[in-house]
Amino acid sequence: MSRIVETGRDGHDLQERSFPYTQRCADLPALRVQYAQAEPFPNIVLDQFLQPWAAEGALAEFPSIDSPDWTQYKHVNENKVGKADRSSFGPTLGAVIDELNSWRFLRFLSDLTGIESLLADPSLQGGGLHLSARGGFLTVHADFTVHPYHRTWRRRINLLVYLNKQWEDSYGGHLELWDRQMRRCVRRIAPHFNRAVIFNTEPDSFHGHPDPLTCPPGVTRKSLALYYFTQEPKPSLVRSTEYRARPGEGMRSLWIYLDKMVLRLYTHLKWRFGFSDRFASRVLRILSRFKLK
Repeated sequence: MSRIVETGRDGHDLQERSFPYTQRCADLPALRVQYAQAEPFPNIVLDQFLQPWAAEGALAEFPSIDSPDWTQYKHVNENKVGKADRSSFGPTLGAVIDELNSWRFLRFLSDLTGIESLLADPSLQGGGLHLSARGGFLTVHADFTVHPYHRTWRRRINLLVYLNKQWEDSYGGHLELWDRQMRRCVRRIAPHFNRAVIFNTEPDSFHGHPDPLTCPPGVTRKSLALYYFTQEPKPSLVRSTEYRARPGEGMRSLWIYLDKMVLRLYTHLKWRFGFSDRFASRVLRILSRFKLK
């Protein structure tokens, strides 16, 4: 397939890259305002996010749910699988991840969000590839605030890229952005193919897709997740993922809280001893057997 060639500052072809820099950078003045003024916290939705060939290639290489290499994130507060081992990704998926962690894309993110000196996380802690099948969900939460292995890395930006073709509203799986007091959902975003959501990661940036998916068997919700940080002079507020019950969830609120406390204990052990997420997924699955439906 032939593509238009435009040479960038490093002598490589901008149009060959998986992210369309020329178009997005031209739109930056308007995008910057849209991002800053969005509710309930700075965010933006960008359709046709990747170059078409990159989105199609990433989808083609996305592992099936039957792959043995997934890490299981199945407990009271979530039901999904994930993969963060960059070396196991196919060539297009790997190239997309590398581009979204490159200095070029970091510069774009800084220009968009107004946050300077952003750092990428090549280890993809908590990120990488995410996949949920029928019944999958993610309780509304605010994310962990500091990188597990870099205590002075403050988490600042989330980037989610969806790879779901012909996704119907009836399947659920919409990303919900909640107000800072957890009183109401302010925005719902369908996880359509080649759509990206970028938003500030703050201690009260509550988001999730809390209702179990109702997609048919064999249909899965696929996404790429990348997180960005800034280097701080000293450790910032250190907190693991802050799961929250929605208004009216009744007794399930107790299980959400208990599961959160178990995860918080594990997070401290992970920071101290370097436990893997595979270990955590086994421990949390035990608690999930006792949850209330």
